[in-house]
Amino acid sequence: MKVGLGKEGREHFVWLMRLYERFCRVRVLSFVVMSNHFHLLLEVPAQPEKKMTDEQLLRHLGCLYTRAEVKKIGWELEHFRALGAGGEEGAEALREKYFCRMYDLSAYMKIVKQRFTQWFNTKHARKGTLWEARFKSTLVEDGHAARVVAAYIDLNPVRAGLVEDPKDYRWCGYGEAVAGIKAARDGLQRVLFEKFSTLTNEQRAAKLVAKWRKVGREYRKMLFLGGRAPQGEREGGTYRKGVRTLSEEKVQKVLGAGGKLSEWEMLRCRARYVADGMVFGTRNFVNHTFRLTPQFFSVGRQDGARRIRGVETELCTMRDLQRTPLG
Repeated sequence: MKVGLGKEGREHFVWLMRLYERFCRVRVLSFVVMSNHFHLLLEVPAQPEKKMTDEQLLRHLGCLYTRAEVKKIGWELEHFRALGAGGEEGAEALREKYFCRMYDLSAYMKIVKQRFTQWFNTKHARKGTLWEARFKSTLVEDGHAARVVAAYIDLNPVRAGLVEDPKDYRWCGYGEAVAGIKAARDGLQRVLFEKFSTLTNEQRAAKLVAKWRKVGREYRKMLFLGGRAPQGEREGGTYRKGVRTLSEEKVQKVLGAGGKLSEWEMLRCRARYVADGMVFGTRNFVNHTFRLTPQFFSVGRQDGARRIRGVETELCTMRDLQRTPLG
């Protein structure tokens, strides 16, 4: 991002994120909005084979458009329908104008960034683009990989030194969940569903994740495991409630000595694997995705999974990042 966001800007970004989350039919599982960038962990459901009826579509448009605008769209649909067979093409073209923005990651990101840029430019009397580049996306496997990414996202303000506890940062998924925001709690409940289901069964897991107190405790333990300084490594005698960041100098020192970081230690670093790895998950998941998309890779490439350098983990990525993958 070319300029920094203040409190009002971050508040507005979260509002737009939630507004278009409902309209585009995607799910924000976790997120963080920093002063100059943001991270989102999104779930994009498959588009249903049976599309909404005209009545259902108009009700859905009510979450984004004014009553007068929805009424006008309804009148246009009725006009096309009244033409009989000759008007069906026009009616479907009008409906597709809205359907094409649903269940689509690129459409969701495009509209959120565009709307925020418009608001920001008006607010600050400026023109031109706001975001420096197109958003980067990584396909994340459900389960353990998704939990690692969610924790990485929520620990951003801790790594940046803005707060000592991620619950105190209001513009992140965990902070919102602790504050009682239902959408944020729903997202983290979905993140932890797979973990509970492996410990018991899906029916029991569904009951467990329905209880925020249980989910909140489990997720908080996971965050603090990822953010706590290892025993005996308290720099300068400080140890902020068990949470700290690792400096680039410290990371490079460990890597230079041939040491391996654990997954949780990786969460305290700026890990390019999360944003630039293309696919993030187990070896089987990454290779399966590779077999489905051979057209994006060279003919000689035999598999997709690449190990995460400098980290002790079973997780892999699609890209083999060699230049400062951790910092």
